[in-house]
Amino acid sequence: MKYLYLLLIIGFSAVAAFCYAADKLRAKHNRRRYSERLLLSLGIFGAPGALLAMNICHHKTKKRYFWIVNLVCLAAEIALGLYLFLHKAE
Repeated sequence: MKYLYLLLIIGFSAVAAFCYAADKLRAKHNRRRYSERLLLSLGIFGAPGALLAMNICHHKTKKRYFWIVNLVCLAAEIALGLYLFLHKAE
């Protein structure tokens, strides 16, 4: 179960990072963008990738709610991960 959780976080983080980077490229080329709702939703399940892409691509960094959502979700993902890896299964 704990390794499945880790794989899901890695997978969602990769998708989130890709979408943030793609949205930044679309913004530069005046193309149709991803919705903020989609980007925030991806951040809920893949906060590490979303935060990494925000910093590397300098995308959505001025929007405070992106920081709040992604940091709160990162804290929740870390807490759940610690619980899964440190708690003995009965």
